[in-house]
Amino acid sequence: MTDHDSPARLLSLRFGALCAFVLAAALLRWLPHPPNVAPIGAMALFGGALFARKSVAIAMVFTAMLLGDLLLGFRPVPIVYVAFAGVVGVGFLLRNNRGPWRIAGASVAGSVLFFVVTNFAVWAGSALFPQSMYPQTLEGLIACYVAAIPYFHNTLLGDAFFTAALFGGFALAEQRFPALRLERTP
Repeated sequence: MTDHDSPARLLSLRFGALCAFVLAAALLRWLPHPPNVAPIGAMALFGGALFARKSVAIAMVFTAMLLGDLLLGFRPVPIVYVAFAGVVGVGFLLRNNRGPWRIAGASVAGSVLFFVVTNFAVWAGSALFPQSMYPQTLEGLIACYVAAIPYFHNTLLGDAFFTAALFGGFALAEQRFPALRLERTP
């Protein structure tokens, strides 16, 4: 084995490629898109599944999200970051088996997790705002979730599309450039 093929160099190449994929997904937020059709959920799933260290996965995803929010002029919303941390956690479940059906299921699970967490926060936060349209009752919670359903369809579609693009694109890159492959030990 030469220095050119050393494990540290190969891991560095893989890390750089993963960062490039996450950065590319974050930059796609600048393109015009329908509401909730964005690459962030897929980016969180991808990062959780493929970065070697869990702490790095979370740091890379959050850094890309935060930079994107700031550059787009969005105010970072903590509960959105909490929800995406959960999606990164779903990605952790893909680390040892990234078959297409598991990735598809994880994409749906990440979309559902984001929907449940963020809309619960909208309902719970409405207690702080007297003008809110969601009373702090079971009926108010149900009304909040029902009002969000039209956006959930877009979330599912966006997450499915970008998840396929990220995971599929990286699988193609690994085939084309074997140095990007992570050698698995039995």
